Amino acid sequence: MQLKQKDLVGIIGGKSRVSEILNRKKKLTVEMVRVLAERLNLSAQILINDYNLTK
Repeated sequence: MQLKQKDLVGIIGGKSRVSEILNRKKKLTVEMVRVLAERLNLSAQILINDYNLTK
Protein backbone atom coordinates (compact mmCIF):
# COMPACT_ATOMS: atom_id res chain seq x y z
CA MET A 1 0.00 0.00 0.00
CA GLN A 2 3.08 2.22 -0.02
CA LEU A 3 2.35 3.49 3.51
CA LYS A 4 5.04 5.08 5.59
CA GLN A 5 5.40 5.20 9.34
CA LYS A 6 4.03 8.73 9.48
CA ASP A 7 0.90 7.57 7.63
CA LEU A 8 0.03 5.27 10.55
CA VAL A 9 0.52 7.88 13.28
CA GLY A 10 -2.89 8.77 14.59
CA ILE A 11 -4.42 5.57 13.27
CA ILE A 12 -2.75 3.13 15.67
CA GLY A 13 -1.07 5.55 18.05
CA GLY A 14 1.75 8.01 18.32
CA LYS A 15 5.08 7.96 16.53
CA SER A 16 6.82 5.80 19.15
CA ARG A 17 3.98 3.25 19.29
CA VAL A 18 3.93 2.93 15.50
CA SER A 19 7.70 2.41 15.56
CA GLU A 20 7.37 -0.34 18.19
CA ILE A 21 4.72 -2.12 16.11
CA LEU A 22 6.63 -1.88 12.83
CA ASN A 23 9.86 -3.06 14.49
CA ARG A 24 8.01 -5.98 16.12
CA LYS A 25 8.70 -4.85 19.65
CA LYS A 26 4.97 -4.77 20.50
CA LYS A 27 1.99 -6.57 19.01
CA LEU A 28 -1.10 -4.99 17.56
CA THR A 29 -3.99 -4.70 20.00
CA VAL A 30 -7.51 -5.78 19.10
CA GLU A 31 -8.52 -2.13 18.79
CA MET A 32 -5.58 -1.41 16.46
CA VAL A 33 -6.60 -4.36 14.29
CA ARG A 34 -10.17 -3.07 14.10
CA VAL A 35 -9.11 0.44 13.14
CA LEU A 36 -6.56 -0.71 10.56
CA ALA A 37 -8.99 -3.16 8.99
CA GLU A 38 -11.62 -0.47 8.65
CA ARG A 39 -9.42 2.41 7.49
CA LEU A 40 -7.29 0.37 5.10
CA ASN A 41 -10.15 -1.81 3.87
CA LEU A 42 -8.34 -5.00 4.90
CA SER A 43 -9.53 -8.25 6.36
CA ALA A 44 -8.80 -8.39 10.09
CA GLN A 45 -7.59 -11.96 9.49
CA ILE A 46 -4.50 -10.59 7.74
CA LEU A 47 -3.62 -8.52 10.79
CA ILE A 48 -4.21 -11.14 13.48
CA ASN A 49 -1.77 -13.75 12.21
CA ASP A 50 0.74 -14.57 14.93
CA TYR A 51 4.32 -13.33 14.66
CA ASN A 52 7.37 -13.31 16.89
CA LEU A 53 8.54 -10.20 18.65
CA THR A 54 12.18 -9.11 18.47
CA LYS A 55 14.19 -8.86 21.63
